[in-house]
Amino acid sequence: MKIDLTGTTAGDINKALVRGRRAIGTPAVGMVLTLVIVTDEENAYDSLKAANDASREHPSRTLVVIKRVSRSPRDRTSSRLDAEVRVGADAGTGETVVLRLYGEVSDHADSVVLPLLLPDAPVVVWWPVNAPLDPAKDPLGALAQRRVTDTYAAEQPVRELAARAEAYTPGDTDLSWTRITPWRSMLAAALDQVVCEVRAVEVEGEEFNPSCELLAMWLADRLDVRVKRSLSSGPGLTAVRLDTSCGPVVLDRADGSLATLSIEGQPARAVALKRRDTAELIAEELRRLDPDDTYASALRYGVERLNTVPEQQAAADEPPAGAEAAEEAATAPAKKAAARSAKKAPAGKAAAK
Repeated sequence: MKIDLTGTTAGDINKALVRGRRAIGTPAVGMVLTLVIVTDEENAYDSLKAANDASREHPSRTLVVIKRVSRSPRDRTSSRLDAEVRVGADAGTGETVVLRLYGEVSDHADSVVLPLLLPDAPVVVWWPVNAPLDPAKDPLGALAQRRVTDTYAAEQPVRELAARAEAYTPGDTDLSWTRITPWRSMLAAALDQVVCEVRAVEVEGEEFNPSCELLAMWLADRLDVRVKRSLSSGPGLTAVRLDTSCGPVVLDRADGSLATLSIEGQPARAVALKRRDTAELIAEELRRLDPDDTYASALRYGVERLNTVPEQQAAADEPPAGAEAAEEAATAPAKKAAARSAKKAPAGKAAAK
């Protein structure tokens, strides 16, 4: 069931939701959270479809916030709120409200969203594209316990990762991190099968894919070893190679679907490691609403520290222990020569000085 409202208010939208629930015979509200999607018109359909699919696992009220760009100066000074209320089969297993904000009301989207939040239920805000550099300080992000971005959609993903690390607040997460959950699980399980020391790691994947950098930073942070980031034609992550004292451990996925796990002394095994769609990713993120400390630690490791040995990085951060001694040794001959000259100088000259 769909109800279109033009030039409406938050109060009218709430009334339409109650009217819609009664019309389909489900007056009770059985939703567990409010999902706020902040997007543009171009990406609204795909984002809403993913949210509806995820709602089968997490029944929720989905609020889609679309800020429409006004064409003329006169339109930019006026304000209007249009809404499309969906309940029943048109809204997955929850409720959906598509909000289109025009004019000055676009700058106050939080005031529109606040009256529509489910009472006593957690709030998750998701930016499929054009996420703010500091989601926690965004007016909509400040309403949420969980803030989901997607660095893969950024124009410069690697630079975006650095900005995310600088502005990280507990509750922030990224779908680029969610994409590597199966990889992290598989690599952790592989290392549990061997008792060896990991000496170096190589992460291979397509260029401008932040999931590759995040996986490399996670491995470098957890294993405290040098991690090399190499490029491939994709799709996405293609291989992780671990050089251990017991031989190589390789997880190779060339086709984006089926991977091969090779461990020294064991037969190679085929493992399912398909690339997941957005609905699966957002459903995984909605399963946990507490801060992800592992993501925070990997993010703060820093892309610039990849391809370096930990000892080299530490040496670069502070002067070498023998730097002062080396400088002293280098200048010692000159100091001794100066001392000898001073001793040979006539007394009169010394007195004149």
